[in-house]
Amino acid sequence: MTDTMIEATEVSKTFGDVTALDGVSVTVPRGTVLGLLGHNGAGKTTLVNVLTTMLPPTSGTATVAGFDVVSQGNEVRGRIGLTGQFASVDEQLSGFDNLVLIARLLGASRGEARARADELLDLFDLTDAAKRPARTYSGGMRRRLDLAASLVGRPDVIFLDEPTTGLDPASRIGLWEIVEALVDDGTTVLLTTQYLEEADRLADSIAVMSAGKVVASGTAAELKAQVGKRAVHVTLASQQDAPAAIVSLEKHGLAPVLDAPKAELRTPVASSADLAVVVRALDEVKVEVAQLAITEPSLDDVYLTLAKNKAA
Repeated sequence: MTDTMIEATEVSKTFGDVTALDGVSVTVPRGTVLGLLGHNGAGKTTLVNVLTTMLPPTSGTATVAGFDVVSQGNEVRGRIGLTGQFASVDEQLSGFDNLVLIARLLGASRGEARARADELLDLFDLTDAAKRPARTYSGGMRRRLDLAASLVGRPDVIFLDEPTTGLDPASRIGLWEIVEALVDDGTTVLLTTQYLEEADRLADSIAVMSAGKVVASGTAAELKAQVGKRAVHVTLASQQDAPAAIVSLEKHGLAPVLDAPKAELRTPVASSADLAVVVRALDEVKVEVAQLAITEPSLDDVYLTLAKNKAA
């Protein structure tokens, strides 16, 4: 079997005069998570729809599990699972009956379908609610049932299109833990999200999308490095000490920026070791510090900087 489970090459998709995808290329190795990060309308869901055979590309090529999404659609669909932005289970059926129905549609015998349903209900901590109608489930329970439904056929590749939209923090973390367990077992995941924390936690690599294009890609650490260096934040005990602090920091080769209303200085540094340089510079001029912290660039910075500045 191929080690590249998802590959898109120069994929474009137009709807009349609207270009939803513009030459998108991504590669996802087996057993890893690619996070597609971007705002509404960036093209994330359109790319998922192309890769899951729901939309043909206008140009370019794409394969999933080694099969072409256009000419070998049946092969692709037999190897993938999809969880969309909204739960798609039948609310009139119980959780158990939803999973049995899907298994039967996929060709399982009655016994096999019931066994698979029980297995998934246990995995997703839904056994106690197995016989209840899905309409009585909480939002988090519905999303877990929806993800369970996408796994009935034991897919090699799972597409998660904003799977935690609308969930409370506890339910979101619970779903993250399930995804991590699936990846540990060798499943390949393409995740679209607007939650930067979600991409930071789950994704082995990230593609930042804007206006139908991939404007940056790499690991979370690589993308953060593109945005800027670490920074030391100093909150002064007295705003009157700001001029002396700035002069001393500049003498030590630093470039502090003052936020006067907050009496806070921010200075970029090359490494965490430079924290000692900041402390020494302030101590030399006897500046009293109320608070001192070193921060890393965040994926918020990545999105705001790369998505907005690089999109053509």
